[in-house]
Amino acid sequence: MKKMIFLLLMFVTVLPLTAQKELTLDEAISIALQRNTALIKTKNTIYTGEAQLKNAYGDLLPTLGAQASWNWQRVSDIGGIQRDYFGNDVEVPASEVDSRSYSVGVGGGITLFDGLANISNISQKQDNLKAIEYNIEKAKQNVVYETANYYYQVINADELKKVREENVKYYQKFYETVQERNRLGSVAKADVYTAQVQLGNAELLLIQAQNSYETALSSFLNYLGLNVLEDYSLVDPYGGQTDIDADSYLKDYEDVRAMVNAALDNRFDYKSQQLTVSSAESGLTISRSSLFPSLSGSYSYSSGATKPGNLFDRKVLSFGLTLSFPIFSNWATESQIQSAEVNLSNAREDLLALERSVKIEVKQGFLDLTAAKKSLDVASKNVTAAEETRKINQERYNLGSGTILDVLQADRDHTDALRNKINALYDYYTKRDNLNNALGKLEYKKFE
Repeated sequence: MKKMIFLLLMFVTVLPLTAQKELTLDEAISIALQRNTALIKTKNTIYTGEAQLKNAYGDLLPTLGAQASWNWQRVSDIGGIQRDYFGNDVEVPASEVDSRSYSVGVGGGITLFDGLANISNISQKQDNLKAIEYNIEKAKQNVVYETANYYYQVINADELKKVREENVKYYQKFYETVQERNRLGSVAKADVYTAQVQLGNAELLLIQAQNSYETALSSFLNYLGLNVLEDYSLVDPYGGQTDIDADSYLKDYEDVRAMVNAALDNRFDYKSQQLTVSSAESGLTISRSSLFPSLSGSYSYSSGATKPGNLFDRKVLSFGLTLSFPIFSNWATESQIQSAEVNLSNAREDLLALERSVKIEVKQGFLDLTAAKKSLDVASKNVTAAEETRKINQERYNLGSGTILDVLQADRDHTDALRNKINALYDYYTKRDNLNNALGKLEYKKFE
């Protein structure tokens, strides 16, 4: 019976592990690029841009339409007395006349000159479509950055949980050691109680770390649009490596001015805003075109008859040109030009504001990355020092020359040092991706 219970417990314990799904950072980014709602909405706008560009090209082509009509009419007259041209009374009998008419025709028109509004409209729609494409590319880079940031938060929480697990094991062993030394009369009973309390605190902190990990994982899965109830395990993209060569990476980012210039060349949102300015310039040209004369042509072919069989006995073919001169439009043209000038001025101001923002992002990103690298270096040294201090205090306590409070404080310092190093490590990765995103260098095509 005991053997069966043991096997059942083993099966229950192993089952979640076998059902667990591994998720790498590359896989997570690929999923996000496919399911991110904001990105999908941004992609959908490209269809509108393509349709508008097609319509702009269509304005250069002649229009063509066809029409057919049929008309029936009945005139009923009850008759009466009418006067003829000579003033004589004439009796008109009652009558009823039916008439029918049939007609068909095709025709259309073409704009020959409209102040170059149609040409500027094509240029404007081309700029708008390219700007949409750039916005999509920028949105993809943002998704890559946000996905990696979420991923690092989960891995960070998982590493912190492992620290708490090791801390529980340490206090479990320490508690057993203190119990044995108390049994031998080497330490007081108070040390046993103190060790027991510290073990309980360590277990509580482990539970809190587990909750933090589960919360971070649920938020990440929700961002990816995955089922938060499924069991996922994230794979550390760096294989648990805690020692990184940050200096070799930072050497490529020493000249802030060169970094800013590279960002302005690479950033898709900056390119998009430049096209927005160009589009606004085309809009101003379109508005000013109303000041010029316009020339249009028309053409038609039609036929009409009273009987279907005689429909094409009489044909009418016509061509025409119309030259229009704007004289007074109730100031509508002036209003359109003023609005276009304001739009152009605002677009240029937005471009300048974005340029300033890019400079700030690049400079701040570089400073943050440098600080994160320094923080990681300090945290790594603190771990080494804390490990040595804890070892010394543990040995002193075992030899009877130290107190249990010294051991507990040294372990707290060691645990904090480990946690600070883990936080500093993944903060460095986040700051690195943030700088690459500010420079417009985040790779996304390989994940699509």
